[in-house]
Amino acid sequence: MATTILVTGAAGFIGSKTAELLLSAGNRVIGVDNLNDAYDQRLKAWRLARLQAHADFRFHHADIGNQDELRAIFNADSGISSVINLAARAGVRQSVQNPQAYIDTNITGTLNLLELCRRIGVKKFILASTSSLYGTHNEMPYREDGTTDYPLSPYAATKKAAEALCYTYHSLYQLDITIFRYFTVYGPAGRPDMSIFRFIQRVSEDRPITIYGDGRQSRDFTYVDDIARGTILGLNLPGYQVVNLGAGQPVVLMDILRLVEQQLDKEAQLIHEPRHLADMTATWADTTKAKTLLGWKPETSYHQGIANTVEWYLANREWARDIQTD
Repeated sequence: MATTILVTGAAGFIGSKTAELLLSAGNRVIGVDNLNDAYDQRLKAWRLARLQAHADFRFHHADIGNQDELRAIFNADSGISSVINLAARAGVRQSVQNPQAYIDTNITGTLNLLELCRRIGVKKFILASTSSLYGTHNEMPYREDGTTDYPLSPYAATKKAAEALCYTYHSLYQLDITIFRYFTVYGPAGRPDMSIFRFIQRVSEDRPITIYGDGRQSRDFTYVDDIARGTILGLNLPGYQVVNLGAGQPVVLMDILRLVEQQLDKEAQLIHEPRHLADMTATWADTTKAKTLLGWKPETSYHQGIANTVEWYLANREWARDIQTD
């Protein structure tokens, strides 16, 4: 009998890939997404269409911030064994501009899901969290026991709150909860506000690229397939655990741009602006815990990951060229 797993944010970048891998493994997936306009909905439609081709995928257009909508979904399918909460308002700079949206989804939405899991008896819950929690007060590579008391953005603050709620529900109600702190996820059909999508599009279309600061900031770029695979491994992890998922190999932003230029055989047009105060200068994951608890390690080099992402963009260029990437 197939396992039924509810995946929120199923039309999102990480959510759609996670759902795809679950379906490929023979599971039933209930997908939930509010299809908001945080970025171009054509990307969400492209991802969702691929999932809807699977007979074992059922989709609900619903908002995790609305408990009534969620309750109806849980009541409609009593066989849900696990919840993977990948619905989130993401992005550091956008959270500074619109913090309320981040509270509604990342905090209230997480609380609604946890409460329904408690009431209905779903014992496994996975939360997507972020490396942004580590701020600037920890030595690198970042370990899960590092301090998260100094978030630099509303985005990071809401994810810290969501993590705290998860611990509370584990402690009070013995839910098995795994929290994954993701490090700079990229890949085909990725978020257009992230640097790699923006670099590929703008170099391809001969549009200028804004570099904040000197471009020497580094990120632990992690390929989406590796992230989704690690997330699914968390379904079998008992108790309460916080686990980093990252490549463990930070790369300087300008080096990524140079690689994109090589892949496209074109030169970028650069505009330099001051560094944003909410931006971290570097991220770097210590992945020892993921390897020890899950047997997980990243399998896709950033060279291959960039090549795959460029290939996707060129195959979908007819519409991807028009996506807003500011």
